[in-house]
Amino acid sequence: MIKKILAFSLLIVLLCSVSFGVAEELSGEEARWLEKAHRSDKNGWIYLHIEGEPFHRGFQRGYLTANEIDECLKTMAHVQEFYSGKGLDFFVKAASDLFENKVSDEYVTELQGMVAGMERAGKKITYEEMLFMNGFIDVLWYWWPKERKRLEDLEPGCSAFIATGDATADGKIVMAHNSWYNYALLRYCNIIVNIVPDEGHRILMQSWGPSLYSGTDFFITGAGLIGTETTIGGFEGFDPDGKPVFDRARRAMQYANGIDEWAEIMIEENNGAYANSWLLGDLRTNEIARLELGLEHYSLEKKTNGVYSGSNIVEDRKILRDETDATYDDVRDFCVARRVRWQQLMDVHYGKIDVETAKKMLADHYDVYLDKEAPSSRTICGHFELDNGIVPGSVGAFRPGGAIDGKVVSTDMAKDWELWAKWGHSCDLKFDAEKFLRKHPQYEWLNGHLVDLPTNPWTIFPGDDER
Repeated sequence: MIKKILAFSLLIVLLCSVSFGVAEELSGEEARWLEKAHRSDKNGWIYLHIEGEPFHRGFQRGYLTANEIDECLKTMAHVQEFYSGKGLDFFVKAASDLFENKVSDEYVTELQGMVAGMERAGKKITYEEMLFMNGFIDVLWYWWPKERKRLEDLEPGCSAFIATGDATADGKIVMAHNSWYNYALLRYCNIIVNIVPDEGHRILMQSWGPSLYSGTDFFITGAGLIGTETTIGGFEGFDPDGKPVFDRARRAMQYANGIDEWAEIMIEENNGAYANSWLLGDLRTNEIARLELGLEHYSLEKKTNGVYSGSNIVEDRKILRDETDATYDDVRDFCVARRVRWQQLMDVHYGKIDVETAKKMLADHYDVYLDKEAPSSRTICGHFELDNGIVPGSVGAFRPGGAIDGKVVSTDMAKDWELWAKWGHSCDLKFDAEKFLRKHPQYEWLNGHLVDLPTNPWTIFPGDDER
């Protein structure tokens, strides 16, 4: 009953709040699709429930988050034009060419539904633009550097771990993750989507803009799988003939019945984009795994006791030496420093890890290079904006980016379709965009696209309105 009331109330609000003279009238059929979906906003997050056939659930998402998708596209166009000198049309065409005949029919239809939903809500977008937004990681982070040069933008990063067996307080799985990137774009990953498809497994995931998959990658599936990842830093491989990561990752979440099958879907027709150290857990067997997926090489490890952590450093030697230009043991590097800090934290907390411990670890500010508490690019809770860049090997001084969130889940929570999420830094340090831009006027080009990151509490999703 609560879900029905929320869905009906939200539908009325949206119909009243769209731009007058722009939104198109809903048909009776479209209204019935929306009755099955709902949105709620809480503590900085957008929680979204969508369900049904591909076009229907796409329509629901496009309609209910039309404003956010529209803003995301505008910011993405602005940021990447600054870094590349190329306009949005250039990258939209590149995405269309790159992904032609490589996206599953089901997801083509879902994207078309998003376009239609946005149009009904009064926001115009083309299918090609929607395709680019889903594949922007493939295009901007992997295809473009191969074609021209690496963008000056911050490399993506994350801090994460998954633990099980004798490493945790109850012997079951605990998983934690925070997302790193520039704040202007990463602010659009404040969406938690509950997808109930007509075929395949239910998915509860954090997502980014209109991404079919997670993008930031924190998820629970109806097959009893949970997963997250950290991007492999300094990765150089890309195969334009492979399938885009958004297609493979979504199919893996929706259709894989176990860890091995999940890995097989990711490996098959891999294009190298979003080369990641994937951390996976099977709630039924208490087993955890790490799939390190490059382009030419990959490795899959599993265990039922212990921890896998991630800090954007790949452990597989073939991937590290053949496919990246990354360092492994220089703690001036922000990835290496976090790798070492994870080891220290696991030594301290091994056998006692639970969700509350995980939350505290995500807020950690110990810099192993400086050997003291000092929030910077080298801490688990990353703050490029506070890093003066003096340390050799730094990515620059006072860059507006870092860790923007925190997520934690345990076996028991995942079985109940729940997860903890915190929007903003896990450490509770605020980011004041106006104050930052006054202090660092070199970033005046981000005016209007950089926003505050206030302090928000840890929140359980989906919450009491849905199970």
